[in-house]
Amino acid sequence: MPKPIIRINGKPAEPHAGAELIEVQPGVYSAIVDGQSYDLTVSPSEVEIEGVPFQAEVVDPRKWNPASGGVSLHTEAIKAPMPGKVVRILVKEGDPVAARQGVVVVEAMKMQNELKSPRAGRIASITVKENESVAKGSILVLIE
Repeated sequence: MPKPIIRINGKPAEPHAGAELIEVQPGVYSAIVDGQSYDLTVSPSEVEIEGVPFQAEVVDPRKWNPASGGVSLHTEAIKAPMPGKVVRILVKEGDPVAARQGVVVVEAMKMQNELKSPRAGRIASITVKENESVAKGSILVLIE
């Protein structure tokens, strides 16, 4: 199951495994990390930690919006058109891609299908591995 992608100031970030987070009022949190306490203020596009602002973005590949054709206005998902197996991944995270460039090959019913980027962009996330079985509609690659 793909996990959300978190970016702070445009760079991928991982939450601290041992952090405790308590919401003290809407949008205001108290975080305890390695015995230190921090005050956080959270808005849809920014996290302020101890008064220092950081641009924040969370993209959840599991939340697909059919109206936009992707997971957000800036990210677009390439999905498996039918159940199958990922045979090859033709790109890496961070790679630029052109419109109609092949990004992943899925084998279904003994036929290999090269799935292409619907637009120019950058590979934000690859949510599958080679030789992995996928269900119809599974998100394989996110493009931003």
